[in-house]
Amino acid sequence: RDEHLGPSRRKDEAFCEMFISKKNRIEVYSYLFKEGVLVAKKDVFKPKHEEIDVPNLEVLKLMQSLKSREYVRETFNWQYYYWYLTNEGIEYLREYLHLPAEIVPATLKKQAARPAAAVRAPPPGAERLREEGEGPPRDFGGRGGGRGFGGGRGFGGGRSFGRGGGGGPPVEATA
Repeated sequence: RDEHLGPSRRKDEAFCEMFISKKNRIEVYSYLFKEGVLVAKKDVFKPKHEEIDVPNLEVLKLMQSLKSREYVRETFNWQYYYWYLTNEGIEYLREYLHLPAEIVPATLKKQAARPAAAVRAPPPGAERLREEGEGPPRDFGGRGGGRGFGGGRGFGGGRSFGRGGGGGPPVEATA
């Protein structure tokens, strides 16, 4: 009686099959292969995905299928799914989409080397101001300052009211 359901499915098991058109499947797979990553909001009622012209539910289900076959790695955070293509997924999509080996996802492409930042010359008169003791302080590291709010100790200047935390002028020790 249950032969038409397949060997692993029985009539009493709840299951649902979703039919996704080949056009939509190729659109999602193409986007995923091109970018190497895919983001989707967890919203099955959303009519369209934000980046792809496909219903969001179909994107979620296609990615669920790829995840079950370990073709993508999934992260879920703040009601958004993030899927990252694995090496096996790249091979599968390359075969499915009939792409040559030279084409790789954007996540695997090496970024062009950035030109070295040009060293900016100091503004006119900066040396004169430093010689006279004016201008910005030269030491920005450590705990000595550079933050602009109370000597680098937060907004209160390090004063801890009512806790005996040295907020006043220095007191000399008497012997």
